[in-house]
Amino acid sequence: MKRINVLIVDDSAFMRKLIADFLTEDPRIHIIGTARNGEDGFKKTIELKPDVVTMDVEMPVLNGLDALKLIMEKNPVPVLMLSSTTKEGAENTILAIAYGAIDFIAKPSGAISLDLHKIKQELIEKVVSVSGANIKQLVKYPLEKKIPTNSPQNYSKIEPTKILGQKDGFQPSRKPTDSKIVCIGTSTGGPRALQAVLTRLPSDIPAPIVIVQHMPAGFTHSLATRLNHLSQITVKEAEDGEILQKGTAYIAPGGYHLQVMKKGTSLQVKLNQAEARNGHRPSVDVMFESLSMIEGIEKVAVIMTGMGSDGSKGLTTLKEKGDVKAIAESEESSIVYGMPKSAIATNLVDEVKKVDLIAEAIIKYV
Repeated sequence: MKRINVLIVDDSAFMRKLIADFLTEDPRIHIIGTARNGEDGFKKTIELKPDVVTMDVEMPVLNGLDALKLIMEKNPVPVLMLSSTTKEGAENTILAIAYGAIDFIAKPSGAISLDLHKIKQELIEKVVSVSGANIKQLVKYPLEKKIPTNSPQNYSKIEPTKILGQKDGFQPSRKPTDSKIVCIGTSTGGPRALQAVLTRLPSDIPAPIVIVQHMPAGFTHSLATRLNHLSQITVKEAEDGEILQKGTAYIAPGGYHLQVMKKGTSLQVKLNQAEARNGHRPSVDVMFESLSMIEGIEKVAVIMTGMGSDGSKGLTTLKEKGDVKAIAESEESSIVYGMPKSAIATNLVDEVKKVDLIAEAIIKYV
């Protein structure tokens, strides 16, 4: 059995020891080294060539974000961020994912979390899962984009993604109606995949978009804010009871299932904190199953990068009950080829596309 070599980067000696003790409880994991700041972490990543790096965000000398950028530029490796749940921490975490971090774990109670044992199992599972991630795609699909000039924030200086639409000579295959919806499910690697897709959709897309991204409470708002600044469509965190609008994407808040219900001739968001499904709340299956109950609506279901199989059962239910086109992300572009692989295994997927071609497929069907 090949062991997973892990480098732990944290400015707290206590946290370094705690993380190391937790991870080494799993026989698959070997701690190859530790580092006390970002500069030390970057040097040891080059020197030790770990399979996974766990990286604190706030550190002296060189912080986690700057160290991450150097690592992804010089020696790309799966980096798992450990972040606080403050507003600033959430924003930095979303930036870290944009810079190339593969996933993150929220510390339960700040920089020095004495109750870190609460996330021990999640930490072990994520280290194991990201160790096999498709790291080449983080380099192949650099998704940092320039914010539109009317935005109050400026996250980067790279040109925006070209928006697909009729100006490009691309004609949607169906006439716009009020009876279509796009539903997207994703997990590990999802924020980057969502950026690739949503930034390529035109503002006048004739359908609402509902999204489940596996992410804890407090982080989905920052993700929605960032994607809204980058996209021509409106992107927001979903609110309970709101009526879905065309040209708007709604991201399920962390910790809440998102369901879609019929209200008169409109579609309405329903949020709840019912039991997690297969460890997930929000769950893609729960969202898909709610949509399967709505008749007279054409659905486009999209499943992208992520570990596990969330979405596959819901896709089966959708296909049994209505007019559904299903798109799955290809293995070639998936950071973690779990959820798309499981969806494709149902033999119900209509198209398998690289992440940068999924928006075009969505437009074709709506």
